Amino acid sequence: MKSSPTLLMIPCFAGAPWQLEQLSHLQDRAMRTLRLPDQVNDLETLADFILGQVQDLESYVLVGDSYGALAAIAIAIRQPKGLKALVLSGGFAKSPITSPLLKALARLAPWFPGALYRQTTLRFHAAQLASSFDKAGEIPWSTAKSRAFFVKHTPHRAYVNRISSIEKVDFTPRLKNIAVPTLILTPEEDRLIGQHAAGILLKGISGSQEVIMPRTGHMFRFSHPAAYSQEISRFLQRVAL
Repeated sequence: MKSSPTLLMIPCFAGAPWQLEQLSHLQDRAMRTLRLPDQVNDLETLADFILGQVQDLESYVLVGDSYGALAAIAIAIRQPKGLKALVLSGGFAKSPITSPLLKALARLAPWFPGALYRQTTLRFHAAQLASSFDKAGEIPWSTAKSRAFFVKHTPHRAYVNRISSIEKVDFTPRLKNIAVPTLILTPEEDRLIGQHAAGILLKGISGSQEVIMPRTGHMFRFSHPAAYSQEISRFLQRVAL
């Protein structure tokens, strides 16, 4: 009997491993996750690192959230053996930062270590992640929770490295190389990434499917884990995996 592929959950920008026990609709599937390395500042090196986590697997599905979706794209465009499907939530193929103010703040991030990083950079970042639906989630969420999550899991150097890695890439022209079934999970309200980024993915990845999850924001993996995992389960059933 053919075994189901293992799901590899790739973390968001914070870098912390997923809490797999929250994904209630995927508990019958093999899952694993990882912590993103703090010292890596380019997506190709990160892709190599993540591929090292699945080298023992015959088949796998990459599930990338936000920055993790960008990392998953970096892998999928290589068409690695064993990759059976792709799930991208709150994802993007190139930097979603278009505001001159936000770009300036990103450039200043390396010069704001210590308390400035925790009290200024992370407060602003958390505010950009927020949505009007967070408090009504399965797990009520808030900007304070987002900031606390980053304070706990994301050293300043890791934050700067990941910002740098985003600025270096634009995978848009190479999305056509992705040759596996792809689900694009999009929150209804996403101030940080926006609908345009999802549209680029949908247009660039042949045969990709988009599901817009109602009454969710960018942190929907944290605030709506059951509904989030249910959409992934439905997708895997649709593509017979």
